Amino acid sequence: MQIETEKLMGHEMDGPAAMAQRLADATNARDIDARVACFADDYVNETPIHPARGFRGRGQVRSNWEQIFAFVPDLKVAVLGCAVDGDVAWTEWEMRGTRRDGTAHHLRGVILFGVLDGRAVWARFYLEPVDESSVSVGDAVRAQVVRETAVAS
Repeated sequence: MQIETEKLMGHEMDGPAAMAQRLADATNARDIDARVACFADDYVNETPIHPARGFRGRGQVRSNWEQIFAFVPDLKVAVLGCAVDGDVAWTEWEMRGTRRDGTAHHLRGVILFGVLDGRAVWARFYLEPVDESSVSVGDAVRAQVVRETAVAS
């Protein structure tokens, strides 16, 4: 399977890359209705790293983003890259802002979207908070192995 990298502009209005651009634009405009309109009524969200966070329906999209907009009033997002294969967009995102308590809100990661008729019908989220600590790769690997070993014992 060959995946062609697309720029977000200049593609059909209902294609996967265009949907990702509309989603980013609606988010940056803080337009909850335009954002929710990017999703099918029966949208399915999976978060493989945190399975309990998966959900169905655009109503939950609205609820989630009402909270995000309320608690991160200056949120801005960017689609750093997009590759499309048929009706699937592989997108890389960055989200930045400041929470109401003054702490940084900074996420990066990948979202895969299945798109039909210009709307996301499913997504697999791999977004995580950016770890701004100075923990080295060696320390991080050691911590992961120790934690897993301790749980397995």
